[in-house]
Amino acid sequence: MPNRDLAPWTRFRGIAPFARDPFTSFRQQMERLFDDFLAPIEAPALAAGQEGGVWPSVDVDETDKAYKVTAELPGMEQKDVEVTLRDNALIISGEKRREHKEENGGRTYAERSFGRFMRSIPLDTEVDADKVQAKFKNGILAVELPKNPAAKDKTRRIEVKA
Repeated sequence: MPNRDLAPWTRFRGIAPFARDPFTSFRQQMERLFDDFLAPIEAPALAAGQEGGVWPSVDVDETDKAYKVTAELPGMEQKDVEVTLRDNALIISGEKRREHKEENGGRTYAERSFGRFMRSIPLDTEVDADKVQAKFKNGILAVELPKNPAAKDKTRRIEVKA
């Protein structure tokens, strides 16, 4: 008795050749899964041609009196960055535009990349919105968010009774 008679799925002649063997189909699906898993990650907020992970890189430092947020925005200008405070979250957004053009003899090489980004940083403690300060220098954005002294830690221990 031939092997194809032992496998019931090979009796159907209308099935595509790759679907006759379930192990081949399974192997192809697994290969596709690993190819997708091991592919390099592209950050959705990046413009074409930008490298790195989530952009921009942000450091958040918390003290008893304030939050200090530092964002790296290389190659950007102050006019391209917007900083807002909404629902006790700091939102840094902007647009990066880069154009490069070279002319050599009769040839011209031009490259452009554009991309919007937005980072939202939730803050645990309420901040004093009137005293927030932001400074931008050499591609580094520094934001200082003083905590509201009236909104001290609102966590209270509650006694559990029997």
